Amino acid sequence: MFGLQRKRRAGVAAAVVLGVALVATGCAGGTGGDTGGDGGDDANLSITMLPKNLGNPYFDTSTGGAEEATEEFGGTFEEVGPSEASPTSQVQYIQTAAQQGTGGLIVSANDPEAICDALDEARGAGVKVVTFDSDTNPECRDLFINQATAEGIAKVQVDLIAEQIGDAGQIAILSASANATNQNAWIEMMEEELAASHPDIELVEVVYGDDDDQTSFDKTAALLQTYPELKGIISPTTVGIAAAARYLSTSEYKGTVALTGLGTPNQMREYVEDGTVTAFALWNPADLGYLAAFATQALITGEITGEEGDTFEAGKLGDYEVGADGVVLLGDPFVFDADNIGEFDF
Repeated sequence: MFGLQRKRRAGVAAAVVLGVALVATGCAGGTGGDTGGDGGDDANLSITMLPKNLGNPYFDTSTGGAEEATEEFGGTFEEVGPSEASPTSQVQYIQTAAQQGTGGLIVSANDPEAICDALDEARGAGVKVVTFDSDTNPECRDLFINQATAEGIAKVQVDLIAEQIGDAGQIAILSASANATNQNAWIEMMEEELAASHPDIELVEVVYGDDDDQTSFDKTAALLQTYPELKGIISPTTVGIAAAARYLSTSEYKGTVALTGLGTPNQMREYVEDGTVTAFALWNPADLGYLAAFATQALITGEITGEEGDTFEAGKLGDYEVGADGVVLLGDPFVFDADNIGEFDF
């Protein structure tokens, strides 16, 4: 993890130069040549980024990283997406991107199956499809850029809450949407980790804030009213953990109910500094988007096909290898706390 910390800091520093506040819509996307992955100067290096929803600080950051990478390899970039993260809301954007002749589509899926038909049509038209953050059925895409293993993400969050509540008591999980593939995988692993290693911690409920700030805020309030003995909350979503921290920071529960999960330093800094949150985890979403863009470029140019064992170069992040089922792993989760949060800016 400490080796990853050094790499992450370098990535953050580079990302700061470009700025997380890059215009979220990016540059105007162009066709840039034919839609095949023929390589060379004729490769169609137009990249379309499709997050779960727009206006989400986490995805704003990953989009910034993808745009930075696209500028480095000389492509064109566009971000599109729905305002709400519903299962089928991404379909029209996939269809439009394919019709406009994008070379590569980078998608964080709101549902593992709902967008597969649209992705299949896009791939049939020559578009390279890379998922990141939240995967589809593997048959619907060329690669998945995994921010960390489900086991690693689950374990770090369980370990953090266990440490913060003395390894005993009631906890709840405040998730994103009920259909989010990454969230559901992590929650399943958390439940297994709790059962195997933390018998005195009781998971009383999993609730869903739909990656909406106000909904997540309200769900936090409802949990605390429903479970007066609640000792802690895990929120494995950047929107959820920030909303929960905002509620706790001005309530009677500050300092008595622990909160951890996945968040960005800039969102969580004030809550760490005021003692509402002790520690939380994440990866660098700018690096995640950056890696996704370079992987897409490697597919478009024919440097890789997405087969297990393929290797490609990802700019400042170095070399990566494609694993089983077309998965490329960014790295391990990283824990942010009062001692190190000031070193990061995303």
